[in-house]
Amino acid sequence: MGNKSNSKELMKANGIPVIPGSNGSITGISEAKKIAEEIGYPIMLKAAAGGGGKGIRIVYTPEELELNYNIVKQEAKVSFNDDEIYIEKFIKNPRHVEIQVLADEFGNVIHLGERDCSIQRKNQKIIEETPSTAIDDKLREKMGEMAIKAVKASGYTSCGTIEFLVDSDKNFYFMEMNTRIQVEHPITEFRTGIDIVKAQIKIAGGEPLKLKQKDVEFRGHSIECRINAENPDKNFLPCPGTITGLYLPGGNGVRIDTAIYDGYTIPPTYDSMIAKIITHGDNRNEAISKMRRALEEVVIDGIDTNVDFLLKIIRNTNFIRGNFDTSFIEKEILKK
Repeated sequence: MGNKSNSKELMKANGIPVIPGSNGSITGISEAKKIAEEIGYPIMLKAAAGGGGKGIRIVYTPEELELNYNIVKQEAKVSFNDDEIYIEKFIKNPRHVEIQVLADEFGNVIHLGERDCSIQRKNQKIIEETPSTAIDDKLREKMGEMAIKAVKASGYTSCGTIEFLVDSDKNFYFMEMNTRIQVEHPITEFRTGIDIVKAQIKIAGGEPLKLKQKDVEFRGHSIECRINAENPDKNFLPCPGTITGLYLPGGNGVRIDTAIYDGYTIPPTYDSMIAKIITHGDNRNEAISKMRRALEEVVIDGIDTNVDFLLKIIRNTNFIRGNFDTSFIEKEILKK
């Protein structure tokens, strides 16, 4: 399931809807052109072993395909030590909705609801929330069932995430599985009261899941913002350096996950994320209100961060209304 092209083939074989594209990894530019003509432009070139938004290019014409094919292969090789790539149809302005799953070694699989990860820049998630404003209870139940079916089909155990794209007509398509714990797991923990890391460790220790699907209860709404050491006003230039002053907020329904402290030096060699703020409320408006207050109280001196950029999103009218998709940041926040 960690290989994205192989996982798509497995899903297709088990009746789970997938985005149209190549049957596994492609072998050369000639095959890429043929597949692109069959499914129609625009398409996406994607690293088979990819993650974190790397190794992805949107291609609109045969000329762009010729130009980007080797670029994506090289980026995949550098980032993942694997230059296999595959093709899938580019779905315009979808919602990115994922399902958290837990599976033990005894065939027990449950899901812990969905997370909406549509607020992203260059395919990298910035804000996540649960539940999603894009789907209703009927679709939510169906996607949960498909996520469990996907896990059982693969024989996967541990915690993991089945990622879907949801189009404007409420059709959903399997995109990939993240065979690991994810950055955004705390919002699911807040909403279900289940410690996912603890569950992962117990599964790895050979223990059976004590929870059944009917035991999973969902409460309120939760949102997460990723704080990055970067300067949005300088094209999100990474900002390593030493923190000279630090205040992180707290309070009821506010959680901070971080390793930074006053005097900590952020190195230039890793991902720019340095902290996560997670809030929980009885409803979405309350969760947003708590997040806005928390972001307003954050102090991280000595380096540049994206805190003000996050506040701009949280205060945006369309975000507050739940009216957004994966193109939101480009259309609403960076349009000027």
